[in-house]
Amino acid sequence: MCILPIKVTQVELSAWAKPRDLPHSQPELSPEPLTKDPNIRPINELDSTALHSLLPEIPSWVKNPDYDRVDWLNKFVHDMWPYLDKAICRTIKQMAEPIFGQYTGKFCIESIQFDSLTLGSLPPTVQGVKIYDTQEKDLVLEPVLKWAGNPNISVIVKALSLPVTVQLLDLQICLTPRITMKPLVPSFPCFANVIVSLMEKPHVDFGLKLLGGDIMAIPGLYRYVQEKIKEQIVCLYLWPKVLEIPILENTRAMKKPVGVLHVKVVRAINLRKMDLLGKSDPYVKLCLSEEKLPAKKTTIKMSNLSPEWNEQFKLVVKDPESQVLELHVYDWDKVGSHDKLGMQVIPLRLLTPHETKTFELELLKNMNLNDPQNKRNRGQIVVEATFNPFKETNRSSSGSSLGDEVGEVEGDHENLPTTGGWLSIIIQSAEDVEGKHHTNPYVLILFKGERKKTKLVKNCRDPVWNEEFQFMMEEAPRDEKIHIEVMSRRKGFNFHSKESLGLVDMDLMDVVNNGRINDKFHLINSKNGTILVEMRWKSI
Repeated sequence: MCILPIKVTQVELSAWAKPRDLPHSQPELSPEPLTKDPNIRPINELDSTALHSLLPEIPSWVKNPDYDRVDWLNKFVHDMWPYLDKAICRTIKQMAEPIFGQYTGKFCIESIQFDSLTLGSLPPTVQGVKIYDTQEKDLVLEPVLKWAGNPNISVIVKALSLPVTVQLLDLQICLTPRITMKPLVPSFPCFANVIVSLMEKPHVDFGLKLLGGDIMAIPGLYRYVQEKIKEQIVCLYLWPKVLEIPILENTRAMKKPVGVLHVKVVRAINLRKMDLLGKSDPYVKLCLSEEKLPAKKTTIKMSNLSPEWNEQFKLVVKDPESQVLELHVYDWDKVGSHDKLGMQVIPLRLLTPHETKTFELELLKNMNLNDPQNKRNRGQIVVEATFNPFKETNRSSSGSSLGDEVGEVEGDHENLPTTGGWLSIIIQSAEDVEGKHHTNPYVLILFKGERKKTKLVKNCRDPVWNEEFQFMMEEAPRDEKIHIEVMSRRKGFNFHSKESLGLVDMDLMDVVNNGRINDKFHLINSKNGTILVEMRWKSI
């Protein structure tokens, strides 16, 4: 028989070797003290029966190679536990006070208060952590948590002038939560939400002392309470049920597109004269607030103080309650910077979905209403705006991260959307791309005659871009392909200034059918190169 040597730390063994779990352990005869540290014994002093009883309690990093050992984390929690104990107990008191207040005065209860509240000297331990690679903008981990604690939690309930003490003893908890931090954003702490769900039914064991006796020793009561606790936890948190904890509220990175804003720039009236000959060469730039995408621009109307454009634009909306449409009118100059003629904004909350509204707005220097320069006449601008929300669909997202809710039905090919919509292409990263003469990769996108490209990353075989490109379409691109090519460029005059590092042509049928695809694609004409691309389709 092969004996596997295992180095067991005192912190880990404390979660196993409780007297109630080991044979030959003597029961506590004296009621004092109310709580006592468990008798920790070296593993080599245990007999074969005790060792067999501990086999299910061996840490996950020993039994499963995909779990990592985290002694450093257990050491950190162990050293911080006296301070964590006080902080957690203080929080428990603050949360419990309003709950106790709800029962005070009812059922002849005069008062409820803590007599003692401490989580004891034994901290929880992490028996192993499993990390998932999901190719998503999230971090998914599964720790195995065990706590065989010695808390001293007692509550005094005063009813009919008689105090009754209820004490919680010998608490044991074992659970395997899945913790997902998503989406990852470039703002501290770098994730917007924490989503928690349990992957297995938890184990919870405890003693409850009332009037000097352990009421959990009553025949049948222990198992009944155990099952009730498990049922309540399972109903709330067992996967696919989740507990979502927002970390960064109202962050723009969390929000997904919800619709399209159609804007028609009609005309401007009585603009200011900026040129020497008493004319201006106006054009309009328009964009949505809190967006990093380049602004849309009208054509330039030469030597015209009351130009007419009648040009239409489409912008993707993420939050119609807070976003505003910004309109900036400029005078084009051949040399130097362009002069600003005026600006205005339109809050999107003023729009009713699917209804076109016309705005005739007085141009201002800026949005500071107390600025005296805003009293000068700068002309007017006339625009029409329509907000069309995206249609709600039940199509599932291909490649969704672990922990997402299930139950959505995938659309079939016969019921594909035929109306227009919004196509988003997110170039995330590439791996193992290498050129013959230089490796300064960037991505070139060709779709329906449009050319778009990412920034250039110098001297890198594994570049990261995370850049988004949007295409507004009159009908669903069921039979269309998009060309994505990784290129390399070197500045200066040479015979190999540009070269291709690999390419891929992707059918858009799948993204129209599923609504979203996030996957790695092998690059053609590249030895080992891959590119990670996310594509989304939203019907109007």
